[in-house]
Amino acid sequence: MTQLARDNGDGRRSSAALAWRAGGVSPLVGARTSKERTRGLTPPARLSSAAEGPAKQARTLALRWLLAGACLISTGCDMLDMYDEPRYEPLEASEFFADGGSSRQLVEGTVPRGWLREDEALYTGKSNGEFVSKLPVPVDRELFERGRERFNIYCSVCHSRTGDGDGMIVRRGFRRPPSLVRTERLLKAPAGHFFDVMTNGFGAMPSYANRIEPEDRWAIVAYIRALQLGQNARLEDVPEDSRQELEEAASGGRQPAGGRQNDQGTDQGADAPRSPASPFMQQRKEG
Repeated sequence: MTQLARDNGDGRRSSAALAWRAGGVSPLVGARTSKERTRGLTPPARLSSAAEGPAKQARTLALRWLLAGACLISTGCDMLDMYDEPRYEPLEASEFFADGGSSRQLVEGTVPRGWLREDEALYTGKSNGEFVSKLPVPVDRELFERGRERFNIYCSVCHSRTGDGDGMIVRRGFRRPPSLVRTERLLKAPAGHFFDVMTNGFGAMPSYANRIEPEDRWAIVAYIRALQLGQNARLEDVPEDSRQELEEAASGGRQPAGGRQNDQGTDQGADAPRSPASPFMQQRKEG
């Protein structure tokens, strides 16, 4: 091969060497081709192309995987853009709206779902701006029992279980509230006043609106009325069919069932002083 590739004396290469460089096939190989074909052998050039097939497939597969990875990366970037998309933060300024704020005010009259409270008396204790005198809920024994339970949980710590204002925390130095059953102002107060105080607070008393539902507030109001009646009832306030029992109990010197008790659970006696009847009791008597 080296001899064939050398220059001739006149500076020209042999035709066989030129053909070898141009075609990439050795003239010696070409000389053996006919013999190799007769023997059923593959020429060296064909062997090299057959060996390149798997390598080419591997390169193609690698390129496909690279392309798929690039697509996934680009898609991931789009997902991040959606996660961190342009938006206004709460109370952020904006030049788009005339008021300079990005947050919009609610439409007038908008109410949260489930908070459409059209019954003014039930949810505010007022009617046309005035406190209601009658409870806007049906009054029955179940209401009084519920009111007693709620009163003992939320109110008795200050007002005591009898409503005289000598609750447990008062005995430990807290400010004493007015008596619900002795204060003339509260005996004459309409029912809506007590509901409003529980809703919005009054003086040192905080609001209990976030702890006591409106229906339970009315139940407490009903129980306060029961305490006022129980602490200030007179014989005339008792139905006629029950007066005889009371008279017999008074003449016998014994306390009738359900007699008045103080906060310690002891009877106060039939001769304990009583304040004048409240307007609520007068209305009950007239009704």
